[in-house]
This record gives sequence, structure tokens and C-alpha cells, in this order.
Amino acid sequence: MSAFRTLDSANLKGKRVLLRVDLNVPMENGKVSDTTRIDRVLPTIREIADKGGKVIMMAHFGRPKGAPDEAFSLRPVAAAVAERLGRPVAFATDCIGEPAAKAIAAMKDGDVLLLENTRFRKAEEKNDPAFVEELAKLGDVYVNDAFSAAHRAHASTEGVAHKLPAYAGRAMQAELDALTLALGSPARPVAAIVGGAKVSGKLELLANLVKKVDILIIGGGMANTFLFAQGKAVGKSLCEKDLADTARSILEAARGANCEILLPVDANAAKEFKAHAPARFVDVDHVADDEMILDIGPKSIIAVEQALARAKTLVWNGPFGAFETPPFDAATMQIAKTAAFLTVDAKLKTIAGGGDTVSALNAAGVAEEFTYVSTAGGAFLEWMEGKALPGVEALRA
Repeated sequence: MSAFRTLDSANLKGKRVLLRVDLNVPMENGKVSDTTRIDRVLPTIREIADKGGKVIMMAHFGRPKGAPDEAFSLRPVAAAVAERLGRPVAFATDCIGEPAAKAIAAMKDGDVLLLENTRFRKAEEKNDPAFVEELAKLGDVYVNDAFSAAHRAHASTEGVAHKLPAYAGRAMQAELDALTLALGSPARPVAAIVGGAKVSGKLELLANLVKKVDILIIGGGMANTFLFAQGKAVGKSLCEKDLADTARSILEAARGANCEILLPVDANAAKEFKAHAPARFVDVDHVADDEMILDIGPKSIIAVEQALARAKTLVWNGPFGAFETPPFDAATMQIAKTAAFLTVDAKLKTIAGGGDTVSALNAAGVAEEFTYVSTAGGAFLEWMEGKALPGVEALRA
């Protein structure tokens, strides 16, 4: 973590600490229905408050159109944070100006305050310099604990970091430690599982990974495009046939980089896509014209498990099959359990991220056993693609 400034080197006592958090949480009937994102930032809030800092939280919520909208107010979220934190959380009805200044002036050391949705101001997403100045006026120190928003150069995620002494919060630090462990300076061999529906959404990811990992395991609908590119019939399967040349060029790049590519050798195929549809295991050379590949088969599962047994580090983004529709969840569930077993046995470091991946690991009941599971969708993917994240770069020591 020496590459980034952390709370270890921050003087917080008596300081107004602008803390960027991710409180973009799911709501049902006006109440927070999943507190995962809140729970992740509690250690940072507590540490700043316990060290005598005034905790001034900034966050966005939903996609208001750059203007106040009651449906996107953070007020109910403040109540949920207070409940999880076990301390009062004050609320300011704006993120800048008099309402914010007044609420901050009333704070004592160790108090916690949440400012209203930063996206109620158009200037937030534009990273407008005047708005950045207004935010910076409210604090003495800036702490970013929202890795999931770090790929956006917005005022509250990147702009303010250049105006105040800036540090990574504990959740951000844990994320950066895990990502360094995964691809920055990993224990080798490194395996990567990339699944999901389409190659088109993960071209940059695949191009970066063939240069970084030793074994690239391709699953999900995107594997069909690679099989098609190798001249295999994929029936009615989801397949981007227009990207066959791209798939071949990725395979060629992998050969040049000495990266082993693992594609399915058999599949669970069905004539219709629905839960518990009649299905059969078939070698990928024998998929019928009226069938679709909906999961990888037992031979492929064994090949993946053998690859994981050889690896020291695993990065996982995307499921193997239609994991929300049984029986096409079998491969994802089994491989997740194998990866978890190897992790618990201290034979494998496992870092996973992306919405579907997190859902799949939760469904398999193994998320807690992985070395690290990132809840940051876009930011995790952009980091895996090898892109610099503005909110992270601003924290470099």
C-alpha cells in the first residue's frame, strides 16, 4: 500500500474530514434493503470519528438529472447509516452552500454528518472547478473510501483530492491491496476466469489479461464466440459471430504472450432456455442445430478445477453459464466451491468482482471464503482492463 496515502499518515484530530463514500444502496418502500455498501465504510467512519475528526460524508444516489429530486434524497440513507453505525448521523439538505456550512459549523469532534446527494448538482459529474472549490471549502482533509466510483473523474471523487490533503479510506485500501495482489504483483501462476454473455463487452479486458495472466479460462456466452471462431457449430447458442476474427486475434495474442487459454470441451445444451428444461451433456463438436449451450459440461469443469489446482492466484469476473436458471448453474456453483476450498486451504488467493460474479458466489455460499470480493462493478472491470482510475490516481503517494 506504500503507493497510496492512507489513514495511517493522516492527522485527523479536530479536522473537518470530507469522506467520499458509496451509499448508492438498493431501497424498498423508502428503506435501505441491503446494507452491504454501508457496512464496508463503517470502519473508516469509526476510525475518523474516534481519532477526533469531524466526519462529513459525500455520496451520490441514483441518477437524478442534476437537480434536487426527493426520490433520490440521501435522507433515508442517513438513518440507515446511523442504525448500522450505532451513532447519530446528522443530515444537510445540500452538499454545498449555507445548508452544508451551517451543519458543519454545528459539529463537534467525532460527530458524523451526511451531505445531500452530490448529483443534485450538474457540476458534480462535470468535475466543474467552481463546484470543486465549494466542496473543498467544507473540509481540511479529503478521504476517499468509494472505490466503486473511482473510475469517474467527478468533483467529489477526483476534483477535491487535488485541493486538500487526500488519503485512501480503509475500504479503498483493502480494495487496492486486493487488486495489487491479483494483478499488480501476484503469486504465480495466475489464472483468470472471464465469463458473461458477450465478448463485445469484455474485449479490452481479454486483451489486457492475456498479457498479465498465465491461464485464461473463458466461460459463459462469450465462450461460444470463441468456439465458433474455431469452426465449431454452436446451434442456437448466444454467439457474436461477427466477432469471430476478434476472438481469433485474442487467441493469437495469447499464444504470443505464452498465456494458456482454456475453452469448454463439453457443454450442457438444451432446446429451450428455461428452468429445469430437458438438457444433455454433449461435446462441443456435437451441438445440434436446434440446441443452445447454456453451461459448460463435466469434462470442462474438471479441466478448470485442474487449472485452479496449478494456480496460486485467481481473478474471477463473470459466471460460466446461465447461473440463475437451474440446472445451468451447476458449473459456476461447483467451481466456486472448489476455488473457495483451495483458498481456505491456503493454496490459492482468490479475488472476484462484478455484479453477476458476486451474486453467483453468494448463491454458492462461498463469498466469505474468497480472499477478496469486490462489489465495485465498473471500477473493478476498468481496473482489470488495465485502465488508470482517476479517483485512485489522485491518492498516489
